[in-house]
Amino acid sequence: MQSFVHLRLHTEYSIADGLVRVPALMEAVASAAMPAVALTDRGNLFAMVKFFRDAERAGIKPVIGVEARVHEPADAAQPTELVLLCQNETGYRRLTALVTRSFLEGQRRGVPMIEREWLAGHGADGLIALSGGRRGDIGRAILGGRESDARDALERWLKLFGDRFYLELQRTGRDGEEAWLHGAVALASSCGVPIVATNDVCFLRRADFEAHEARVCIHQGCALADPGRARPYSEQQYLRTPAEMRA
Repeated sequence: MQSFVHLRLHTEYSIADGLVRVPALMEAVASAAMPAVALTDRGNLFAMVKFFRDAERAGIKPVIGVEARVHEPADAAQPTELVLLCQNETGYRRLTALVTRSFLEGQRRGVPMIEREWLAGHGADGLIALSGGRRGDIGRAILGGRESDARDALERWLKLFGDRFYLELQRTGRDGEEAWLHGAVALASSCGVPIVATNDVCFLRRADFEAHEARVCIHQGCALADPGRARPYSEQQYLRTPAEMRA
């Protein structure tokens, strides 16, 4: 039976974006017989040492990564997303340098962001990139009906990452996912680009969704019962088993 590896996952170090504690994560991954798991906290590597140590102890391959915010000069208030994963030691050095630089030079309104030009030259060496799903620049273009812009964005990323760039698909019941999924599959087919499925994991069990929502509301300063509050997450963003991901 084929296994599955979660390549986009937020721990409690993503603050309002994650509820996962590292020791419990390793237990869940081992229980589901998954050979590896990625850490992709939002804009930081704070959990990296604990994640790496606990994964090694559990016999699970740790994949170090980050969910980066990419500065969009045309709309600085709306950065796009890009998931970066370390392929090797060179990639680890590149990733730590990018994250450090985002805090020192890239902060906008308190949010650390990276610039595309930082990845030029050898800046992307040893890194694998996932497109960011519907919140990446390609996804945003597809959902906006701008197919030409989506292709242009894809070409820019392919120049930086080559065959280490993947279009990222998700199906967690959130707005825009189905339209993005169909658009991405069509784009991948026409351009010969590989795709990868992620679940944008923010908590371990479906039952943890309400606790996660409460944490989000505290961060946003709104009431859990407020019918008008933004609801960017779904109860399906838990650590699905390989069988659930294949279903």
